[in-house]
Amino acid sequence: MNIQLLQLLESILGKGKSTSGNNIAFFSPFASHYKPKLEIDINTTSSGENPWHCWISDKKGRSISSLFKQLNLGKDKFDQLNRIIDSNKYRTKSSTETKTVTLTLPEEYRPLWISKKTPDYRNAIHYLKNRGITIFDILKYRIGYAESGTYSGKIIIPSYNESAQLNYYVTRAFYKSDSQKHKNPNVSKDIIGFDMMINWSQPIILCEGSFDAIAVKRNAIPLFGKIIQPALQKKLIEKRVKDIYICLDADAIKKALDIAERFMGEGLNVYFIELENADASELGFKQINKIIEETPLLTFERVMELRMSLLWK
Repeated sequence: MNIQLLQLLESILGKGKSTSGNNIAFFSPFASHYKPKLEIDINTTSSGENPWHCWISDKKGRSISSLFKQLNLGKDKFDQLNRIIDSNKYRTKSSTETKTVTLTLPEEYRPLWISKKTPDYRNAIHYLKNRGITIFDILKYRIGYAESGTYSGKIIIPSYNESAQLNYYVTRAFYKSDSQKHKNPNVSKDIIGFDMMINWSQPIILCEGSFDAIAVKRNAIPLFGKIIQPALQKKLIEKRVKDIYICLDADAIKKALDIAERFMGEGLNVYFIELENADASELGFKQINKIIEETPLLTFERVMELRMSLLWK
């Protein structure tokens, strides 16, 4: 049992009472009851989680941090928690050294904002126009292409971190005859897509791919897949992003719900964008943003409804 963590909690919630396992029960600050009904698991997991649940108000979360947010505690309490919880989730710096991998764009990369009179250039531009990509998008996201080598016939979309260093890139074939539609670098995806362009004080939209994020245009982060990586999850929590919109393809509903519940457990406002037969890039800027604006706040009841509906499919 983490005695320091227990002492911190008791300084805020009053004397706790041991229940089953490593759980400690406290009188709930969310609802009045004659018995202690707020249970917290004092055994911190390797990922820094301490699940908690108020059995009266049904408020719950996976970390003490999310509980503190619900209680609107001051910075000093979060600082004490940070010193107690031995987890990367609450650290601003890692205590372990990691090997730095320097990623560079393919040698064949050519910027598409520099016009050329070649068939490949014209076909690359034609492909992007058909996907709703404008010259402004090409400039903003530094979109390029390749006419030769390993990446010949492919669009290349780079991603940069907050220090303007390349952290990933994706490619997409612009010829239908190309059997290899994608060829991405063999590096970790545990990065933050389009990090350099993100304003963390504003609502964040999580998308599946680069084209989806480009279609949304406003503060959209591509996951480069269907799961949220630890680096992104950590930053969203550290930045205390208030509103998160999850905009994954229709075939990734279960993954999207897993992500939604994780952030709801942290006390964040989550909006689940229910796409049916098209993804964000297919819908285009106007339609996807209209859907985003009309999406209501996700509730645990709605999560259960969506999970139940998956059982019948």
